[in-house]
Amino acid sequence: MRVVITGGSGFIGRHVVAALRARGDEVVVADLRPFPSPEVRCVVGDLRDPAVVEHAVAPGTEAVVHLAAITSVLASTRDPHAVFQTNVDATELALERCRGLGLGRFVFASTNAVAGNVGAGPIDEATLPRPLTPYGATKAAAEMLLSAYAESYGFTTAVLRFTNVYGAGMQSKDSVVARLMRCALSDGVIEVYGDGEQRRDFVYVADAVAAIEIGLGLAHPETLTIGAGRSVSMNELVATAGEVCGAAIRTEHVAEKPGEMRAVVIDPRRARALGYAPAYDLHRGLAATWEDFRVHGGGETG
Repeated sequence: MRVVITGGSGFIGRHVVAALRARGDEVVVADLRPFPSPEVRCVVGDLRDPAVVEHAVAPGTEAVVHLAAITSVLASTRDPHAVFQTNVDATELALERCRGLGLGRFVFASTNAVAGNVGAGPIDEATLPRPLTPYGATKAAAEMLLSAYAESYGFTTAVLRFTNVYGAGMQSKDSVVARLMRCALSDGVIEVYGDGEQRRDFVYVADAVAAIEIGLGLAHPETLTIGAGRSVSMNELVATAGEVCGAAIRTEHVAEKPGEMRAVVIDPRRARALGYAPAYDLHRGLAATWEDFRVHGGGETG
């Protein structure tokens, strides 16, 4: 299969490229940054530019995995228009290019943040989207585009609502797991909001990639909630990271962020019914992440 991976030079994208090449797929990356290996064809440019999309999604393409996005919640609150252009306009351009080529297999990386604050109850595919931030709203809007293209043009779409993805190769990320690893390397201090009992689901990158592979093989459109299926508190996350790193990680408790959700609990049963089976629990995933940070340091990889 010839697959275009937008955002393929990023953290998750590099893992997707490796997995698809290992199974024999022909891969083309489209990204703002060159791909780190010359063995992979990479179209460098902004996906808001129709010419870049046309160059990347060339005749003969059989599927698109659309990972490219601005994922920073803070960036989305500071400049929602720019995030809309990248997360929604660029998605529409990619879908239109696929429609023009008669290509209808499209996998989209979404987020559980489209659901908003549902309290302590589980989030699944039937949860009514009520995003709390412009970032979540752009992902919800892009999901609606995929739904429309599936219904109107017969696309086989896979909307994958990921929780917090972490793992080897995330040195450039500013997510909580990456910050924990850097603190362990430098004996730094990580901030913990409030009492640290906020609960989140953390999914290891290899399991996220496995979900993308399932998405590429679907026979009909699906929206799937993808995570580890077990939410942990910030306190448990810090303690487990300390175990795998071999030393307690120092913390500083600070005031909670206004409007922060106390719990994100997801229900991945629909994905499991299609073969999704996370292989990494938190301890194993953090151990693999720590080994990568220990070997490569806390700087950007790739």
